Amino acid sequence: MRWLILTSSTGTGHNMRADSLRQWTERVYGGAVEVRIHAVLENTHALYRFGVGLYNFIQRHAPILHHVYFNYLEIAAMHRHGGKILGRGTFTKLIQEWRPDRVISVHAHTNHGFFDLARLALPDNPPRCITYCGELSGGYGLSRHWTNPRADGFIGATQEICAAARAVGTPDDRVLFGSFLLRPAFYASEAELEAAAAAKARKLELDRTVFTLLLSTGIAGANNHLAILRELAATGKKLQVIALCARNTSVRDQVEAFATAHPTLTIRTLGHTELMPDLKRLVSAIVARPGTGATSEAILLGTPLIHNGIGGVMPQELITVQYCRLHHCGLIGYSPREIARQVIRLLDEPGLADTLRANLRAARPPGHPEQIVRWIHDRP
Repeated sequence: MRWLILTSSTGTGHNMRADSLRQWTERVYGGAVEVRIHAVLENTHALYRFGVGLYNFIQRHAPILHHVYFNYLEIAAMHRHGGKILGRGTFTKLIQEWRPDRVISVHAHTNHGFFDLARLALPDNPPRCITYCGELSGGYGLSRHWTNPRADGFIGATQEICAAARAVGTPDDRVLFGSFLLRPAFYASEAELEAAAAAKARKLELDRTVFTLLLSTGIAGANNHLAILRELAATGKKLQVIALCARNTSVRDQVEAFATAHPTLTIRTLGHTELMPDLKRLVSAIVARPGTGATSEAILLGTPLIHNGIGGVMPQELITVQYCRLHHCGLIGYSPREIARQVIRLLDEPGLADTLRANLRAARPPGHPEQIVRWIHDRP
């Protein structure tokens, strides 16, 4: 059996879920299922590739402008109909040559027209077309393109997302409340997670009795590390900070220079790393954009989360903030100073941190990625 996963590098979460699905499929079915991940927007037409780059540019420099971009894409519906997709011959050729049995979308804009093209490319034995949506709640910010009642299956991370699929006419037997789709390392036992966190602390020479903050960044490079570090240094509090810099060597150099000049903060910088469960279990709190990936990971691990709202919150992030507000499991700061204040609250109020940890664990949807994989495999 062959599975083709459709994704795109807008932000970080889509590719993370695509890779998570690949890893879980290999765990469950081994070589019996061959999985291929395809960045479909970037590899179908230059205009879509430009759009992906524009998305990430806006996220890095002016998130508030995504309200314009998001609503334009909602109206334009460029990928709603297969016959209107630019470069559709390229995608059709891929389907005809590779002949997948399942086409699985993990992106809002690959659930309609690309499904139509996949079916037309193999009329005698069309692949089953299935959507996995990792968003956390409905309302403004949930793209209408996520839901396609003609899909062969729809998997939602939360009950709210499954309800959105049913609302547009998706038959109930085609909807699965499937929970989060994170990499296998996040589902290790408590003992394994704790052992990995302790090992990481020793490697980074960090004291686990001291409040430790993780400053996260996404693949698009969006971060406000220096501005937040300045505010933290101004508090005079003793803190340990791990700053993720991805592949941005310039930011890493700047943060390391800042660390040398501000010895009251113990700062460690890390480049690109996929071994995130140990870091996120090690720290006392995480600062991250309100993306579904980082938020889902914090919920699963029970690590207090401060959403980074600097520069505004994008529509697709609003629904994540809404989910955390509903479950009382997250904090948010709209400026470096506000984020620093939230950090100090967690440092000075241990009861608040304990409450957040309990609420995060209560906000976990039931289910497991292995159930998602088996459901996809067994779709008639």
